[in-house]
Amino acid sequence: MTLSGLDWTIIIGYLIFSFGLAAIYIKRASKGMAEFFVSGRSLPWWLLGTSMVATTFSTDTPNLVTNLVRDNGVSGNWVWWAFLVTGMMTVFFYARLWRRSKVLTDLEFYEIRYSGKSAAVVRGFRSIYLGFFFNIVIMASVTLAAAKIANILFGWSRLETVMFCSVIVVAFSVMSGLWGVVVTDLVQFIMAMVGAVAAAYYGLNHEAVGGLSGLVEKLDPSTLNLLPDFGNWELTLSILIIPLTIQWWSVWYPGAEPGGGSYIAQRMLAAKDEKHSMAATLWFNVAHYGLRPWPWILVALASILVYPNLSDIQTAFPHVSPDLIGNDIAYPAMLKFLPSGLLGIMVASLLAAYISTMDTHLNWGASYLVHDLYKRFLKPDATEKHYVLVARIVTTVLMILAAMTMFMMETAKDAFNLMLSIGAGTGLIYLLRWFWWRINAWSEIAAMISSFFFAFGLFIMKKSGVNFPTHLSLITSVGLTTIVWLIVTYLTKPTDKKVLIDFYKLVRPFGKGWAAIRKEAGLEPSPDSVAHAFLGWMFGIMLVYSALFGTGSFLYGKIANGMVCLIPFLISAIGLAWLLPKFFRSKKI
Repeated sequence: MTLSGLDWTIIIGYLIFSFGLAAIYIKRASKGMAEFFVSGRSLPWWLLGTSMVATTFSTDTPNLVTNLVRDNGVSGNWVWWAFLVTGMMTVFFYARLWRRSKVLTDLEFYEIRYSGKSAAVVRGFRSIYLGFFFNIVIMASVTLAAAKIANILFGWSRLETVMFCSVIVVAFSVMSGLWGVVVTDLVQFIMAMVGAVAAAYYGLNHEAVGGLSGLVEKLDPSTLNLLPDFGNWELTLSILIIPLTIQWWSVWYPGAEPGGGSYIAQRMLAAKDEKHSMAATLWFNVAHYGLRPWPWILVALASILVYPNLSDIQTAFPHVSPDLIGNDIAYPAMLKFLPSGLLGIMVASLLAAYISTMDTHLNWGASYLVHDLYKRFLKPDATEKHYVLVARIVTTVLMILAAMTMFMMETAKDAFNLMLSIGAGTGLIYLLRWFWWRINAWSEIAAMISSFFFAFGLFIMKKSGVNFPTHLSLITSVGLTTIVWLIVTYLTKPTDKKVLIDFYKLVRPFGKGWAAIRKEAGLEPSPDSVAHAFLGWMFGIMLVYSALFGTGSFLYGKIANGMVCLIPFLISAIGLAWLLPKFFRSKKI
């Protein structure tokens, strides 16, 4: 695939623009950790929400979607569409609580919610577990996707891609902190959407496809269906039933954590106030699940007609390394049909997507390792400039280790399944700890350890030849982990009452789970409404799923179905317009 001079001009222009922004923010980011990690808590909702969307659109995202569609049809996307349920719950139940907590990282939460050495242990452990090990796996997966794209576009090896990408990412991240990340994310999102739509347009107009009408006529209807074939119960169970009934609340996955967490929590904590925190998370979920998927899906569907078999991709791109060939590489293979100029925008947008996601994960991981580990346990009395310097060093080390880990992976779907299995069973605790005072630090320690060992044990069984489907592994891990942490909760001492009272005064969680603490301390109930939160949650889910289904119906030419989807879409949109002002009425936000 050959890029023209115009294409290279666009790509180089984007890099100059990005590093120009980084240079602008380097002084501000160097002031201290609050500026470097949460932008001084001064960012507006539209910028934060767009940053969340841009971060979740990485180089591996369209590859993953393509992998899912080529494996199981459009309905295969339910393994991640189901996370909308927890995403909308974060909007209406947790976004305001996170902003009220005033912590610098979501791990700092542990020492305002729990007491004693166990609280410090879980904070320190998770800083390493998530900020180091888990984060490296995520970044390695993203870098693997970049390597596949670069191999298709430029013929680069994995090593060449890693060397190029690492230098750019580290240089940008250590300079700008979160300030530069969120501002460039806005540009990246616009470029990514233009590139994705262009890729879909030219992919559909390939002679083997014949436009939208040709796509619908030539593909098996089961491939196009938004719901799986209920006659195939095992497939339906794994890609629809389990994700919608168990996965969304039980699994910790970056960007879709039950109750919010990782870089989503970081963005909420960086908001101007509660209102901006909630609005940012709402915009993120609408855009991530309702606005972006269809351009990727259309390219994936077109790729089935253009490259029916993996051997067709290998034939079209003989220079591509055989170890990189998989269903996920069909997406970058479709980019060859873009004309000059648009190809440059697409490549620049993919590079921007890579930089955006990597910078977020590097900044987030460094915040854990510096604020929650280094400052908390190793060097608590250093200057703010010292901590920023250490953060920049840690950022570089994380990138090097992620690059090394990338060589052990084969597909984006492998990494996705690995992260789901490792986090299985921990999600419920992250939902309940805000609303049930009895959960303590030992509950979380038990959940993390048991989840890891159950997932590892099931992985070994599978590698040993035991036929244990992925969805059954998930159910088993969730069930056993939940039993373990519930038993540990009741066998260990509750959190110190003073800590619980202080936490309630600060965050004011609603519901009956804190009734005993409120009564003992003589505190008033939370001003927040449980009914409003549940209603907002339902409206939000209905809005996005009806938009998703309606868009698909119109694209397939099923106008009547699309019009039917408009009814719940309009009802939920009107409902949200009526409901949202009530969350902040008569409150100082």
